[in-house]
Amino acid sequence: MKLPASPFTITDWSKVEATTHPGETGEAKWRTLNIGDLRVRMVEYSPGYLADHWCDRGHVLYVLKGELDSELRDGRRFKLTAGMSYQVSDFGDAAHRSSTATGATLFIVD
Repeated sequence: MKLPASPFTITDWSKVEATTHPGETGEAKWRTLNIGDLRVRMVEYSPGYLADHWCDRGHVLYVLKGELDSELRDGRRFKLTAGMSYQVSDFGDAAHRSSTATGATLFIVD
């Protein structure tokens, strides 16, 4: 990832309008800041959320609150809790998808 040219920017995430994205079950609420090709998001998954797609996009993902289950298309599974992160490049491994039984709040850069 190469950060695009941009000025020093402070983001008050509580003032960024949320958009709702339904999952296969549950929903995700995204607060998104776009800077050129860079996307920075605060994401809240509802309890019982399951993504409706497999993703090949690279991310740096940090769990702020709750528990996140990450499943890779090849069958590997990982549980992340608050304070944990994962990093993957575009097409860097098997496609992944997220779910959570309890809900999760994430900070994602991609």
